[in-house]
Amino acid sequence: MQLWHVLLIILIALIAVAVVLYFMGKRLQKKQAAQQEQIEAAKQQMTLLIIDKKRLPVKDSGLPQAVIDQVPRLMRRNKMPVVKVKAGPRIMTMVADDKIFDQIPVKKEVKATVSGIYIVDVRAVHGKLDAPPPKKKGLKRLVSSIKDRAGSAANASSSGSGKSKKK
Repeated sequence: MQLWHVLLIILIALIAVAVVLYFMGKRLQKKQAAQQEQIEAAKQQMTLLIIDKKRLPVKDSGLPQAVIDQVPRLMRRNKMPVVKVKAGPRIMTMVADDKIFDQIPVKKEVKATVSGIYIVDVRAVHGKLDAPPPKKKGLKRLVSSIKDRAGSAANASSSGSGKSKKK
């Protein structure tokens, strides 16, 4: 077999993989949009006293068994942001959004936007929320910040203004 035959087979395989990933990505985006609509429809304001917060695997989180059963098998070993709160007279275990987990203060009362057992947003009841301490830049954070900058530059150039923002 000649070299170009091998390269042609590899190229066809790569194109097939790219097409499959494209369609899977579109389907996952639709699922995420539907889930976000459900969260928006069911969210409500609650006053919560934050007792504790940790990142725990799903099986050790203390969540109800029905919730644990709904988590995909591959995700059960991953750590998720779990918050133990007191809502009225009840002590509950809730799941926080990754974006706001660092902002949640421990042993303080907050006004939170909640959708089921999922904490979507947090605001302070008295005063202001303390800003989380700055994290060290690791390789993952460096790569994600570069991607964010590239994405914002692409969005700025495609907005029609003709000028791109430089940081």
